[in-house]
Amino acid sequence: MVVAAVCATLPALPASAAAPAASSSPTARAPRIHDIQGTTRLSPLAGERVTDVPGVVTGVRDFGQARGFWLQDPHPDRNAATSEGLFVFTGKESPGVAVGDGLRVSGRVTEFYPGGKEAGGQSVTELTGASWKTDGTRRGGGLPAAFRLTPRSVPEAYAPDAGGGSIENRALRPGRYALDRYESLEGMRVSVHDAGVTGPTSRYHDLWVTTDPGQNPTPRGGTLYGGYEDQNGARMKVSSLLPLDEHPFPQADVGDELDGTTAGPLDYEQFGGYTLRATTLGTHRDNHLERERTRKQRRDELAVATYNVENLSPRSDPAKFARLAEGLVSNLSSPDIVTVEEVQDDTGPDDDGTVGARKTLTMLTDAVEKAGGPSYAWRQIDPVDQADGGQPGGNIRVAFLYNPERVSFTDRPGGDSTTPVKVVEKGGKPALSASPGRIASQDPAWKASRKPLAGEFRFRGRTVFVVANHFSSKGGGDLDGDQPMEGRFQPPARHSEPQRVEQAKLLNAFVRDIRAVDSRAVVVAGGDFNDFPFSPTLKTLRSGHALTSPMNQLPGDERYGYVFNGNSQTLDHLLTSPGAGRPDYDIVHINAEFADQTSDHDPSVVRLPR
Repeated sequence: MVVAAVCATLPALPASAAAPAASSSPTARAPRIHDIQGTTRLSPLAGERVTDVPGVVTGVRDFGQARGFWLQDPHPDRNAATSEGLFVFTGKESPGVAVGDGLRVSGRVTEFYPGGKEAGGQSVTELTGASWKTDGTRRGGGLPAAFRLTPRSVPEAYAPDAGGGSIENRALRPGRYALDRYESLEGMRVSVHDAGVTGPTSRYHDLWVTTDPGQNPTPRGGTLYGGYEDQNGARMKVSSLLPLDEHPFPQADVGDELDGTTAGPLDYEQFGGYTLRATTLGTHRDNHLERERTRKQRRDELAVATYNVENLSPRSDPAKFARLAEGLVSNLSSPDIVTVEEVQDDTGPDDDGTVGARKTLTMLTDAVEKAGGPSYAWRQIDPVDQADGGQPGGNIRVAFLYNPERVSFTDRPGGDSTTPVKVVEKGGKPALSASPGRIASQDPAWKASRKPLAGEFRFRGRTVFVVANHFSSKGGGDLDGDQPMEGRFQPPARHSEPQRVEQAKLLNAFVRDIRAVDSRAVVVAGGDFNDFPFSPTLKTLRSGHALTSPMNQLPGDERYGYVFNGNSQTLDHLLTSPGAGRPDYDIVHINAEFADQTSDHDPSVVRLPR
């Protein structure tokens, strides 16, 4: 691997600090690291035992269940496709080495798949069962220079197209594809400079930066995921190898920066793929990203919002209820109707057969009133125990909150967990056979997924049909999830998508049934559809002009309300029928871009003119 000039003369460890070297055998080989890494993602020496592999320790993971150290050859070859770095795995045992140690390491070459091979990720080339001895030479004390990740060094194209097959055995083209560039640097020191944060700090002490601030930027400092071909390969996950008590990890929001140099070995992990394990962290610059507030609806406007409250139950921290209420009252300006998703039953994750959520919803509405908001009423239908997916035992469901001083709810009996709601005609107008009622609740499309909840409201003398939704997860839950974007299968299969498309067909047909009775009927379908504006799911929902996406009125770079792996994207939608006219749409950024968040979703609101 061609890198910048390296100085690698390092003091030798005392003999007592080094493990004994493995004895040579007729089958053992003594290659260099670039020979082990090879020119594809899989080592040509996988399964073989190697001896006396020379290198310099560039990083040590001295915590957790996967301890070890990174070794880098200070004398690279001239092939850009061959990495000069390697991870030496020591399991639960601390390796007892330090950054800068010059070693000769022996062990077995292994390809390790984080999360298991079936997860679809790429492998990490490692040495296992390793032993080592100090390098007898003295070369000065520096480390191999870090490869700098920039818009010039990381290609715009993301990955080779293998027609959905594995790219493992393909020759790396680091000058052509971002994933190939990163693989060619696996285990080596890399660096980013003055990097903008595109994914906030998580509870696991990591964040995402971009090495190219010009790559699909959002107005608030993120990187927009605007299509299946816009993977944004400049994104890079950053975690730290530094002791947290001595070097606290920065609490950064989207739009903040890591000023100066952030450098360390490049690793690959299950959650996010290629990750810079920092031995040097840039200085956190807080750019003071502000939470948004939407305007108050006018007297003659109906405000319908959607909010995924992320596994809310009485077991949640009381502060979560208070912050959700503050968001609804202050940031969302007390919408008239709210579809809420991920409302858990009254015992939360306890798998005890409880399905009712009266306590959960009462605690939420009480918190809203305490925050100065309206006295929201609510409607929902309890699911069948363990039938709707989500956190085991939680029995998440969708529900309606509504302000009875502004709108009324038309209650009709007959709605339960298994009886499908129908569209009926009453006096020449559409109506629901039960309100609230669940749509096509027995259809196999809803296996291990939340069933949509339909409700009939009245606003200023006009009927408004609202449907609360939470389509099946991309992660799969009880079913097959999507292959990872950064995985070995390219392009990755979207295994979860067909189920959402079938769900979209059912919802679309339901809306068409309403419009068949009255083409000017007002319908709002809101919620967490778990899919993108450009996806087949959303195209199916809009088919036949049954529904439209008022989000499309927003500038393209503002259409997001969720941040995943450093990509700003959209999973939550409020769709309206043509009879709703031209609504005013707003995504209210209060959560997804912030390290301190109440939910991982931003709420949205649509205001319909009367």
